[in-house]
Formats: sequence, structure tokens, C-alpha cells
Amino acid sequence: MGSTTRGQYFLATALIASLTLSGCTHIGPNTVKVDRFDYSSAISDSWKQQTLLNIVKLRYMDLPVFVDVSSIVASYSLETGGSIAGQLSSADAIQRDSVVLGASGKYIDRPTITYVPLTGEKFLVGLLSPIDPKNIFSMLQSGYAADFILALTVESLNGVRNRSAVAGAMHEADPEFLRVLELLREIQAAGAVGMRVEEDKAKGTIAVLFMRRDDVAPDIQEKQKEVRRLLRLPEERQKFVLKYSPARGEEDELAVNSRSMLQIMAAFSSYMDVPEEHLKDRSAVPTAPITESGRPGKQESRIHIRSGKEKPEHAYTAVHYRNHWFWIDDSNWQAKRALVAVMFFFTLAETGGNNRLPVITIPAQ
Repeated sequence: MGSTTRGQYFLATALIASLTLSGCTHIGPNTVKVDRFDYSSAISDSWKQQTLLNIVKLRYMDLPVFVDVSSIVASYSLETGGSIAGQLSSADAIQRDSVVLGASGKYIDRPTITYVPLTGEKFLVGLLSPIDPKNIFSMLQSGYAADFILALTVESLNGVRNRSAVAGAMHEADPEFLRVLELLREIQAAGAVGMRVEEDKAKGTIAVLFMRRDDVAPDIQEKQKEVRRLLRLPEERQKFVLKYSPARGEEDELAVNSRSMLQIMAAFSSYMDVPEEHLKDRSAVPTAPITESGRPGKQESRIHIRSGKEKPEHAYTAVHYRNHWFWIDDSNWQAKRALVAVMFFFTLAETGGNNRLPVITIPAQ
């Protein structure tokens, strides 16, 4: 092969290699499959941790603080380059022909995450205001178990009281309330109870709870009658207007004393194991609930927030607070379901922050 032919060969080879190194590469489409799920998982995990942490803090009379992830802007860049250098020698030269190839590349992943602290009047009103009974019973209509949702979100039904925390002391539920929850769950499973929104000329939009009588088994009808008797409702009435009230309503009303988000979180925190040292120094509210008679009540164990010095291995979510770990076991589906419900009701409450509040933007470099 002659000198000229060899030179052309080397130049062509180098040119092809250089073009390959510096060719266009599309990274955007490939990141969607990964980033969309990674970011959603990260937000979900942090939301669970933030909710659990604020529930734990309430047992220490600490201030719950919420920070919302307002936006995530992920930017990527990929820079590539190539270089070529060569030397052609004559046929009788000592050195041979040579080609030097060079390549360079730089990948940059620089997301910008914006956080918005939830404060201000709108947030406080949403945190302290009772949840609209219509939203509570809408969840029953959508398939959530009546006993679970009502036990979590209601202080009383027509004056019949649920287990609650009042002035730092726990008061056990009325036996009638527990029986009503049990009956409503069975009536709900039979499809014999429902809710709809109606228009009333005097009251405007109202939510109505109704109990079906047609095509309902006799035993379910008997359970409907027992519910009405326990809640002191008219025996033959099948339709009741849902109304927020701590006291008993009119004959055509079901008075629902619904909880606020702060009350729901406080009720959840009553199922938490407080470290012994924190009970001794009185930095936290005692674990054992107190009944109206002054005697320790029986602590329910289906919903359970555990605590310990070591980080748990199999936790649904865990937070570190005051040199201890607090967590919900991944096997405790009742507590997991309750935490998700708290998060869900938090989105239903009017807890959005004021748009004029300062925004924290952190470029993650």
C-alpha cells in the first residue's frame, strides 16, 4: 500500500471514529421512564414520613410543620466531543504513519425542586376546621369500610361518642358507638346504605344518607332498625340529612361531629409507644389512655406506632425524632391504611398555602 493510499485510509478511519464519538444522542426520552417513577416514589415516601413525624410530635406537644413540594424541574445535558490528529510519513522515513484519536464527554443532571411551607390563615383553618361530613360519607360511598373511616374521623354520631382525646386525656368510646360501627359495616357490605347530594330550596345543596328497604334481607333490615335505635333516630325513617353538629339533630337529620385534621392526627398519636425515658421526664403525654372513671383503659393494638433506639429493618415508614426511631411495621396493614387515610383527608381539607408566601427553591447540584 502506497503512502498516499495509507494516508487516505487512516484519515477516513479517524473521521468515522470522530463522527461516532460526537454524534447526537437523545437522553430525554430515556429519562422519562426512570424519573417519573423515581420522583413520584420519593415524594410519596417523604409525604408519609412527614405525616408520621407530625403525628409523633403531637405526643410531645410539639408544633406540626408541613412543607409541600410545589414543583420539580429536572434538566439534563450531555456534551460530547472528538478530536483527530495524524502524521503521514514518506516511504523511506524512519517513523511510520500515525493517527491520534481523542474523545470527551460531560453529563449533567441538575434538578430544581421548589418547596412551599404550608402556613397562614388558610392552612390553619384547614387544619383546625372539622371535615365536611359529606366528604366523610363520600368515602364510604366509594368503598372504604364504614367502621374504619368513622372511627378515624368522627367524634360522635347524633351525640353517641367515639374514643377521643380531650384535654390530654383519653376517653373510651361509648359501647353504642362501637356497635353502630359494626352494624354499619355489615349494612354497607349488603349494599343497603348510601349517600347522595340533593338540592333543597331552603338549605341549598345537602348531603343525604339513606337506608334501602327494597330488596334487603330481613336480617339487614333488623340491623338498620338497631342502628336507628342506638343513634336515637326515628324508627321508620329511611333518609337523613347529614349535618355537622356536636349535639343531637332534628328528626330528619343525622348529626355528625366530625374531627378536624389536628384531631385526627392526635387520635392517631394515641396509639404510639412513647419511650420510657420520655415518660419519666414528662416530655411526652403518657401512653395509657385514661377513661372517664380515671382508670387506665385498654389500648387497642390494631393501629400501632412503634418506637426504639435502632432503625427498623422492615418498616412501612420510619422517622427519627429525639434520638429515637418511630415507625409503622410493614405488616401492620391497619396502621398503614390509617396513615394513608390521614394523608387523603389532608388533601380534602382546605390546607393550601398562600401563594404570596416565600418559596424555597433548592438547585440540587
